[in-house]
Amino acid sequence: MRTLSRTFFVASFLVAAVAHASTPAELLAQYSARSGQPPEPARGQQFFSTRHGKEWSCSSCHGATPVQSGKHASTGKPINALAPAFEPARFSDPAKVEKWFRRNCNDVVGRECTDREKADVLSWLITLK
Repeated sequence: MRTLSRTFFVASFLVAAVAHASTPAELLAQYSARSGQPPEPARGQQFFSTRHGKEWSCSSCHGATPVQSGKHASTGKPINALAPAFEPARFSDPAKVEKWFRRNCNDVVGRECTDREKADVLSWLITLK
């Protein structure tokens, strides 16, 4: 009986983990719905490439067109391509996406990004093929 309970628990955990996996389009839909406005890829590209009063822009580390590897502006640590078409694992784990948006927005903007800003940037990144 104990083995059956353990098997059920593991199976339930795996189903829950898969249910929380996302695609870039699903995340975009969530950010857009929460912002109450449709995403604008052009505004996302501008946000990505502009400094917002801090030392860096998103493009400082990810490159002007993030379809290839970049490197961290201060540590030099390599960063895989950001555009989902060039790095399929990008934007597949909502917890990681939120962690990196929070960390990077703080570095670039000095605060957390809004859902509209996230939607705009992600909508632009999705257009890169």
